[in-house]
Amino acid sequence: MLRSMLRAKIHQATVTDANISYEGSLTVDQDLLDATGMIPFEQVRVSNLNNGERFETYIIPGERGSGVICLNGAAARKGVKGDVIIIFSYAYCTEDEIDSLTPKIIRLDGNNKIIK
Repeated sequence: MLRSMLRAKIHQATVTDANISYEGSLTVDQDLLDATGMIPFEQVRVSNLNNGERFETYIIPGERGSGVICLNGAAARKGVKGDVIIIFSYAYCTEDEIDSLTPKIIRLDGNNKIIK
């Protein structure tokens, strides 16, 4: 049996922009991706702490060190600049793999810099 388990999380990211004209996805600063092990085009779940919206999309890399967190395409309807979101990545694990799984969790300040 496989279980869907939390693999990585970016906690309290501040949305820096919303671009309805883009095809779709979530732009994330490459430094934040590196810190969590998330990769471009990986599926993620996003939870908006300001309005309660939850949605799935995929990641595209943003400029390293920019702090960018941009909602693109349809996702731009799920939040606005300044909203605080959580980005979750999951992995399917066998029962034997679960005990060795340690999610990579980072917490961000208001400028999307890692504080923990």
